[in-house]
Amino acid sequence: MIISRLTESFVLNCKLFALTLLFSLPLGMLVAFGSMSRFYPLRWAVRTFVWVIRGTPLMLQLIVIYFGPGLLELTFSWPSGESGRFVASVVAFVINYACYLSEIYRGGIESIPVGQYEAGLVLGMTKRQIFFHVTLLQVVKRIIPPIGNEVITLVKDTALARIIANKEIIMMAGEYSNKGLIWPLFATGIYFLVFVGVLTLLLDWCEKKLGYFRT
Repeated sequence: MIISRLTESFVLNCKLFALTLLFSLPLGMLVAFGSMSRFYPLRWAVRTFVWVIRGTPLMLQLIVIYFGPGLLELTFSWPSGESGRFVASVVAFVINYACYLSEIYRGGIESIPVGQYEAGLVLGMTKRQIFFHVTLLQVVKRIIPPIGNEVITLVKDTALARIIANKEIIMMAGEYSNKGLIWPLFATGIYFLVFVGVLTLLLDWCEKKLGYFRT
């Protein structure tokens, strides 16, 4: 009974993890392009936003995003109940991780030698062709390790969703510990270890598949 309830709660962690990756990976690329824009006001605004998000705790961002509309008396409000808390968590996680990923993307793109870009222009390639056929594949190879670290961190960060009363696995285990049962709290570690172990194997496989870019 307890194991089944822990498993059901861990499904929420998994959903939050999957949706965060689904939306933050492409959004992070858009943010990276904004931070590299030649239009100074846009570049300044995007980099300032990224600085604020990276410089404040995710826990605080969860609280602000969920309770902010009500405290500011905005016309917008999150759906009531568990669905509203979960949606707010997804939004907070996506914004947070998109900003972190954008810096990884930017670093990867800027690490490619300018000479390759210039050589592409000499060969008559368009900027789009150079990015997708020359730059992108090399960038993917270089950013897999740091993105892998962020992915693994995300698995553990999903536990922060409990701060706005999302019944994820650690919150559920905490309820049992309040009743005098400690082992469910320690059992949560097994869930996270198994999940992270599978992700580690998958990320290692991706690195090996991209090994032909190694020079």
